[in-house]
Amino acid sequence: MDHKNSFSASYAAAGVDITAGYKAVELMKKHVARTRNEGCLDDVGGFGGCFGLPIAGMEEPVLVSGTDGCGTKVKLAILMDKHDTIGIDCVAMCVNDIICVGAKPLFFLDYIACGKNVPEKIAEIVGGVAEGCVQSGAALIGGETAEHPGLMPVDEYDLAGFAVGIVDKKKIIDNTRMKAGDVVIALPSTGIHSNGFSLCRKVFDIDNNNPQLYVPREELGGKTIAEGLLVPTKIYVKPVLALLEQVDVKGISHITGGGFYENIPRSIPDGLCAKIDKSKVKVLPIFDVIAKWGNIPERDMFNTYNMGVGMSIVVPAAEEAKAIEILKANGVDAYTIGTIVENAEEKVILA
Repeated sequence: MDHKNSFSASYAAAGVDITAGYKAVELMKKHVARTRNEGCLDDVGGFGGCFGLPIAGMEEPVLVSGTDGCGTKVKLAILMDKHDTIGIDCVAMCVNDIICVGAKPLFFLDYIACGKNVPEKIAEIVGGVAEGCVQSGAALIGGETAEHPGLMPVDEYDLAGFAVGIVDKKKIIDNTRMKAGDVVIALPSTGIHSNGFSLCRKVFDIDNNNPQLYVPREELGGKTIAEGLLVPTKIYVKPVLALLEQVDVKGISHITGGGFYENIPRSIPDGLCAKIDKSKVKVLPIFDVIAKWGNIPERDMFNTYNMGVGMSIVVPAAEEAKAIEILKANGVDAYTIGTIVENAEEKVILA
């Protein structure tokens, strides 16, 4: 589209440069192109993203949607002036949710609000979104960048989005077949992912750009705390889809805000409980640093962070070894952390 005649001096004087928006769209097109799949019907830049539903072979196709942002992790990305991975977090928070019901992600749309539209920065953010879409198999079919002068500082932005997936109704994972004796398998996280950053900001004095954030730490393998916190969220879609094709998966939990105590119970039916052996949880060093610096009790850590387990999956005991083998073959170093037991009072016990 030719935008050479589109410029408003009055709008620019008010703080909004619409030509910057056009440039950002041009810069991001190469990233969007990486995400195209068989459902895409048009290019970015129109008024709506069109997508053809792949329903062949499905008896009752059901659309599954999820929406989220990256929380205050964005603050750290801004401080570090590193914007190429925060988009991965945004996609991950959405697609990791919808895979919990067995849905394959189809497409994703993002929304960026910023104090000032710097095309190169916006394109960098969208590049991360596109990478997340590639990792999950979703197409990036549209989005919006909104310039908010006066509402946000010129160097700040926020990022959110939503994903839509599809699953045959008979294959929806609804935990109704879960029973005592099933096992709980952990899918390791890459780090803190995108939750608990408000507590991290307090612990590490992030808002004041604490110089200690940028000191290499032996306990973090030479990384700085800032680098350790900014590691993007693991996207579990493709490994889990591979697992669903071969194993009887009875429940999936995406471990996000609220940690083990909030998220695992969401996939456990009444009368049953996930009994987690804490000694088997492979806690990542970044969580030890957070607990030590903030003097945070263990229960609060498990009630805030994923502690190294980004997702848990319940399978029959007879398929435990097969499930772990499949996940490892798909790049996830999975391991068992617990069992399902009868309990009418609680849905998760960490012991």
